[in-house]
Amino acid sequence: MIKVLVNGAYGRMGRTVLNAVINDEELELVGAVDVVGGADTGEITGHNKNGIIIETDLSIALENKKPDVMIDFTQPAVVFNNVMTAIKHKVSPVVGTTGLSDEAKDKIRAASEENNTSVFIAPNFAIGAVLMMLMAKKAAKYMPDVEIIELHHDNKLDAPSGTAELTAKMISEVRPSHQQGHPNESEKLPHVRGGNVDGIHIHSVRLPGYVAHQEVIFGGLGQTLTIRHDSINRESFMPGVLLACKKVRNLKGLTVGLDKLLD
Repeated sequence: MIKVLVNGAYGRMGRTVLNAVINDEELELVGAVDVVGGADTGEITGHNKNGIIIETDLSIALENKKPDVMIDFTQPAVVFNNVMTAIKHKVSPVVGTTGLSDEAKDKIRAASEENNTSVFIAPNFAIGAVLMMLMAKKAAKYMPDVEIIELHHDNKLDAPSGTAELTAKMISEVRPSHQQGHPNESEKLPHVRGGNVDGIHIHSVRLPGYVAHQEVIFGGLGQTLTIRHDSINRESFMPGVLLACKKVRNLKGLTVGLDKLLD
């Protein structure tokens, strides 16, 4: 059994993760942490009381519960410190919180190697989203003009999404860098053309009713191609989260992207 602690347990994603871990025969929920503490994890997930109470101090919980893996779905402002705390306790983080900078990832990689504790980070745990990114990368070889639209719920704190950023980086690996649109185009409103990653425009939508969605639109002579993925609910991320929990301890250093775990 792989012992798991869930950080960010009281949030909507955290509760979904708790439920998935509780129902998995290969995983054992041993602890839970959130800024909102005191609730029994069994009760808030629709099960009977299990005696695993949500705590508020991550370091103390890691020390006392001694999990193998910490799943983190918290907030961009605190995720770096959470990961570094887990590494210090030689607990492997599985991170779904986005917003980590490249500099932060470099520090995590160094700490991971120094402490011989593997770390896994995924901008998106939905297997369909991973397939979307891989298909987009393949399409970009033949249709290099592309823009990305990502749509999320209005409580998401960072923009663009980590998935959109990673998609743009993957596309940039196979297409020549170039600016798109008319060379003399001008924005009547600032940033109306979206963000820019290596000439690829990214547009972020934040509205109630959405969960996580992205479309990658390619344009060519007389044709367009759209590759789209939709997460209809948070359960869509759970197969990827559980897969990462089961494989992270066999990895080395820092691994980024669910595609690294797929055959």
